[in-house]
Amino acid sequence: MARYAYAPLSAEEGRGTGRRLPHEAAAEAERAANVADRMPMFGGICVLVAITFVLSRSPQAQGGGNAVIGSGGNGNAAIGGAGVATVPEGTATVDGTLSSSSQTNAVTNSAVAPSATTTAYVRSGESNVPPVIQVSPPVKDAPSTVNTASIVTYSTTSDKCDCEGKVDPSSIDLGALRAAALDATPPHIIECSAASAGESQSACHLPKSTRYAALQQKGATLWMTGCSGAGKTTIATALEDRLVKAYGKHVYRLDGDNLRTGINRDLTFSEADRAESVRRTGEIATLFADSGVITLVGLISPYRGDRDAVRKRHEDQGIPFYEIFLDVPVDELKKRDPKGQYARVESGELKHFTCIDDPYEPPINPEITLKTHELEIEQSADILFRRLEMDGILEGAPKISPPGLPNPDGDEVIDLHVPEHLKAAKTEEAERLPKVLITDLDLNWLQVIGEGWASPLRGFMREGTLLEVLHFNSILVDPFNLTENQDIQSSTTNFETFKQFRAPDRISMSVPITLSCTDYTKAAIESSSHNAVALTTQMGNIVAILRNPEVYPNRKEEIVARMFGVIDPGHPYIKEIYKGGDYLIGGEVELLDRIRYNDGLDKWRKTSTEIMEEFKEKGADTVYAFQTRNPTHAGHAYLMRSAGENLKKEGYKNPVLWLSPLGGWTKEDDVPLDVRVNQHEEVLNSGLEHPGGLDPATTVMAIWPSPMVYAGPTEVQFHAKSRRSAGASYFVVGRDPAGMKGSHQAAAHPDDDLYDGDHGRYVLQNSPGIGSMKMLSFVKVMYDITDNVMKVPDDSRLDDFISISGSKMRLLARNGAVPCSATDIPTDLVEANCVPSGFMIPKGWDIVVDYYKNIDSPRWIPWSRPVVDPGASSRTEGSGKFGTGGFQLKHKDYESFWHDIPLHPSSGEDMVVNFITEIPLHMTAKMEVQKALPGNPISQDSNSDGSPRYYTYGTPFFNYGYIPQTWEDPALKDSLGNGGDNDPLDVMEIGSYRLEMGSITPCRVLGHLELIDEGEMDNKVLCIALSDPDASRIHNVGDLERAKPGTVDRLKDWLKRYKTSDGKPENALAGEEVTSAKEAMELIGETHARWKNLCGKGTGYTSGDHGFWLDAAGCKGR
Repeated sequence: MARYAYAPLSAEEGRGTGRRLPHEAAAEAERAANVADRMPMFGGICVLVAITFVLSRSPQAQGGGNAVIGSGGNGNAAIGGAGVATVPEGTATVDGTLSSSSQTNAVTNSAVAPSATTTAYVRSGESNVPPVIQVSPPVKDAPSTVNTASIVTYSTTSDKCDCEGKVDPSSIDLGALRAAALDATPPHIIECSAASAGESQSACHLPKSTRYAALQQKGATLWMTGCSGAGKTTIATALEDRLVKAYGKHVYRLDGDNLRTGINRDLTFSEADRAESVRRTGEIATLFADSGVITLVGLISPYRGDRDAVRKRHEDQGIPFYEIFLDVPVDELKKRDPKGQYARVESGELKHFTCIDDPYEPPINPEITLKTHELEIEQSADILFRRLEMDGILEGAPKISPPGLPNPDGDEVIDLHVPEHLKAAKTEEAERLPKVLITDLDLNWLQVIGEGWASPLRGFMREGTLLEVLHFNSILVDPFNLTENQDIQSSTTNFETFKQFRAPDRISMSVPITLSCTDYTKAAIESSSHNAVALTTQMGNIVAILRNPEVYPNRKEEIVARMFGVIDPGHPYIKEIYKGGDYLIGGEVELLDRIRYNDGLDKWRKTSTEIMEEFKEKGADTVYAFQTRNPTHAGHAYLMRSAGENLKKEGYKNPVLWLSPLGGWTKEDDVPLDVRVNQHEEVLNSGLEHPGGLDPATTVMAIWPSPMVYAGPTEVQFHAKSRRSAGASYFVVGRDPAGMKGSHQAAAHPDDDLYDGDHGRYVLQNSPGIGSMKMLSFVKVMYDITDNVMKVPDDSRLDDFISISGSKMRLLARNGAVPCSATDIPTDLVEANCVPSGFMIPKGWDIVVDYYKNIDSPRWIPWSRPVVDPGASSRTEGSGKFGTGGFQLKHKDYESFWHDIPLHPSSGEDMVVNFITEIPLHMTAKMEVQKALPGNPISQDSNSDGSPRYYTYGTPFFNYGYIPQTWEDPALKDSLGNGGDNDPLDVMEIGSYRLEMGSITPCRVLGHLELIDEGEMDNKVLCIALSDPDASRIHNVGDLERAKPGTVDRLKDWLKRYKTSDGKPENALAGEEVTSAKEAMELIGETHARWKNLCGKGTGYTSGDHGFWLDAAGCKGR
């Protein structure tokens, strides 16, 4: 740790005690140098002590005369008669009369020539320099005069000082003496041994970054300069009031009142003392700001050079300095004249009044200029507040976002994509890790995490994080490790040991972001030697690595109760929670590549950092976000445009709108994502030509990737927080945000709003961790038939306004309503089947009509789900969209995938059969050959509700398919009386590599297991592809266990339990042991014979065709 070493006062320090100081021998040379450096300073101190002694002995000090005691505050001269009196700011009296001001003591018998006049001029050699107000030289024959030069003259009642051999005070130039002492003084009286010579002492202080982070603000100095009466104190007071009371910031004002009564009360109004007043105040401000205080200085400080010196002092210390020029014409100041001083100047009572007959040098390039005569007090305070906000002064963390935009929550930009140069190595690593299945909904959440929308979250929530979210709607973080809790959210939850101090910052986080798994996946994680898992989609694509996995119970009821606060088993997202596995996995993620959905909308999908950069490019000084789940009509556009205008009135120059359609999972009856996005695009294309359009120059549209969970007041907090993480300072919120109607199963509100419409806005405004984000509330707007514009209704003519509700809009769209006459809008729009022309952009309305008239079409994109290639063999061709019921895969070389491909390869060993891959390794889409369709294509199985079927138990570690020209005949019974399952013979290929869908692969048979699935015999043949690297050493089940221990047990677990995650009972095995390869070949032979019978080519008889397509050449065809 850094330490302080006090430099000795003399070379003899420490001597005479009979011992040497511990550091003396090592520092002898350095000590001598220090003495030489410091001796001039101590000489100056001695002189000052002598002066003090002389002054104390002078007649003035002993009551025989009057001495000068300067206020020193703002640089205005103050001269009074005998005795103690208060003097107005910036004044000097004539003829020794007293004048009053705020607690300034001045005693003198000097006077100023009454005939002095003022002249404005620009100094020669200075271009673009504001004029300096200067007083003309005093009248030649004036009595005694206070000299504003650097020399202070003390006059006494006698012409000659009776000093009895002592120093004559009148001969001392205090300003010059002070300057000499400062020049001779080394920069550091107490040296920090950890700092380099001549450098800052900061090495021995708490780092500013740490201090600022703890205080949650940065130090800065706002130096307000201007003539008396310009409003420095008034505006500083208003700003201080707001910062302290509303924002809890540490602020302090320095002005003449609190400086002249203490540290500056020894100063006169000479030019040198005025400079010293500014210097001292600047040093105090520097220290205050360095300590993290926002320091407001209100001094006239008339000389530019003095102010520049203060600026340099701040710059040298790396402290923000704002010179604020209160630019008010003198004529206006005279009218304002709150203390009556300008009137006294006009009357000749006061002289040497800055800006009148003493000079004032206006700033050349101030950070801020306030023409306070054109602004209200609060407007001026607003301008200063906005600048502090824009520059990040009101935040303790370093500014990492563009000016005017807030830092992401946690003060860290979260982008969890693996760098390009590491991608290949990380992808290779992921292939070796245990696989964890993620659904398409989980993929949405993964995108939210990885792209920084849930900052500072870096992965799926651990148990401790989840508990904080459920109970507090927020989490504690320590981004700067102030309390040694920096890794609190990324460490395994510890319920036994707690840190001494809590993390200091509370961050809004209201929605659980969790990843569920089954005990199958849990076992795979716990048995793995790796401390990481690979997150794998339903289509078998590895998209991320999750590090240091923490597996803990999925307490579904607790999550639902805390998250929703309602009882509704029919709630769509609640059903998703209950469908999840019995365990949750927490851990930090690394995205192996950018998540793309390939649905035509990816150009609107931008990461949080990309959006923030777009705001920067548009020059935004604030951003307001508008979330949409519906098409945008003119009422929405009116609200968005009005919000922008209101922000300009608050002082923002370029507020930018973020049109932010929700892109993740939504319930079935919501407007599809592509309909909304395409309609929004037309709204932007129309610009401001239509009342329903938006200005693309001040609007950014980007899909927000989060799922919708319909949790009302709880969820809307996350909506706002997530937008703030990408740069929004304002969030537009309407009635019942994130709410929905309860299902018919809801306990309290069946088929009615689950949440009160006003609660969301109220909770959002008062939620913990929301920080400085502000809400913009919806107002009710209606359609004005007089000008065809949506607006706030005029109470004086309500008959001119009509209401167009969402339900009415949907009905009109379903009916294909056309535009109404602009001059004759009917009262009943539904009956007339028309929509007012100003209600929505015409092309946008066409998109909405198209959707509602074709609402059952499969072409819509409900929400962000990946459109992926099936990974099919090049010898196949597909039709339809993979992942939907319309997808079909056929073989180019064979008419039928079932009947025409031979049982065995054309050549090879006896134990080898042809294996047709239906479901490649890691894929969970339940693909299967379609026995009833012509050509027997491969397509996706469906659930009872018609939706595509997926395995939910986990990620398959095998390729799955069937053996062609086989059939498990229901008439063939096993020893327990179970008949065949009426399908081709199933195969589980246990190699290490993914086989292409529809591929034909020679596969060595190892044995089989007989599964009893809902009363049917469903045999599973085990084989290994001859192309697999392990094929040469695996010829039977014994070889398999030696090469890949535990594989058989994992296969049996899968077969027994893979349906339990869908709420179905476990399957059973007819036997726990895998049969021999020979027995498996006998089974294959039997099922091949049954297939022959089905095709009419065998020796047996099979009644009917069982509803199968058998017209292939290999079966019953020609």
